[in-house]
Amino acid sequence: MKLFRKFIFWCHLLVGMAAGVIIFTMSVTGVLLTYEKQIVAWADLRASRIALPSPGTSRLPVQTLLDEIRKARPGLNINSVTVRADASEPAAFGIAGGSILFVNPYTGAVIGEGNKSVKGFFRGVTELHRWLGAEGDNRAAARAITGACNLGFLFLVLSGFYMWWPKKWTKEQFRNVLWFKRRLPGKARDFNWHNVIGFWSFVPLFFIVLSAVVISYSWAGNLVYRLVGETPPAPRASQAQTNPGLQRGDREGEISFEGLDRLWLRAEQQMPGWKSISLRLPTSADTPLIFTIDQGNGGQPQKRATFTLNRNTGETIRWEPFSSYTAGRKLRTILRFAHTGEVAGIFGQTIAGLVSAGGAVLVFTGLALALRRVRGWIREITEQTKITEQTENP
Repeated sequence: MKLFRKFIFWCHLLVGMAAGVIIFTMSVTGVLLTYEKQIVAWADLRASRIALPSPGTSRLPVQTLLDEIRKARPGLNINSVTVRADASEPAAFGIAGGSILFVNPYTGAVIGEGNKSVKGFFRGVTELHRWLGAEGDNRAAARAITGACNLGFLFLVLSGFYMWWPKKWTKEQFRNVLWFKRRLPGKARDFNWHNVIGFWSFVPLFFIVLSAVVISYSWAGNLVYRLVGETPPAPRASQAQTNPGLQRGDREGEISFEGLDRLWLRAEQQMPGWKSISLRLPTSADTPLIFTIDQGNGGQPQKRATFTLNRNTGETIRWEPFSSYTAGRKLRTILRFAHTGEVAGIFGQTIAGLVSAGGAVLVFTGLALALRRVRGWIREITEQTKITEQTENP
């Protein structure tokens, strides 16, 4: 066991030194992304705030809003629409290319595209977090690097916990990892911080890093299904694959949305207490309408459902709440949003942000301890060399 523990220690040290800089980068950017949705929503609301209507005033039908946008912006390629229950929030229309157009839901007036600078900042942080800022064809290589570092980070979390586990439990041993000690010299301070933060962060950090591995690798995502005895689903074909003639956001001409309001009302009635309803606008006249109805913050799959309707007959094709998912799909979906903590709401996001900050400190203190050890080896080798030279040449 002593030899095995030593082997784990060396693996822990080498993996930490090899992947430390990348893990530190992902941890810091993870902290910056903690409240991304809330900050972007706040910035957009400031930039596109609407005056609250007089009591009794109702929103314009979605079909009317679409018609108003087409009149104001002819040729604009709209691919999605989102309406929120909050009376002070505008309707949001997704535009081909990734931008969002905000519209006053009571007048149909186009307000603007929200706060572009805030969105641009978070887009850059996200690209750094996922692809180390790489673009184009270089993203595949960058994603392979971040995926390998996520896997390495998972090993560091587990091996660190294993090495910390004391052979004998004593009150003093436990007290040493409960809180920070003051007035310690450099090496002892780093060791104390590394142990304390590792102890308090272990459980949430394990799930955050585990979910990152699941996101990074398809085999890890498939393993989630197999662990509960299910066959992994086949990879979904993209729209470009199923219909090569259509590019992202393109449509087969100007599609009529006659009858959309009636179907939208059905979606509203399907889940009382909804906070937002989104619809990816179809690319052809025969494509079903798929509504996403959300009672949460957008990152809580357990509070979300999809409602698929035949747009011509109004017939329900599929009602798919979270409770209808298989065990494997539930677990896989929860892990996706466990990575950001959103699955547990603002509390979960806060924990994820704190643990990400802790991960950055773990990397910093771990590298500091490793560099001290390397310097010690170099000093020892240098001294041994000097002794050997003095012995050989008295």
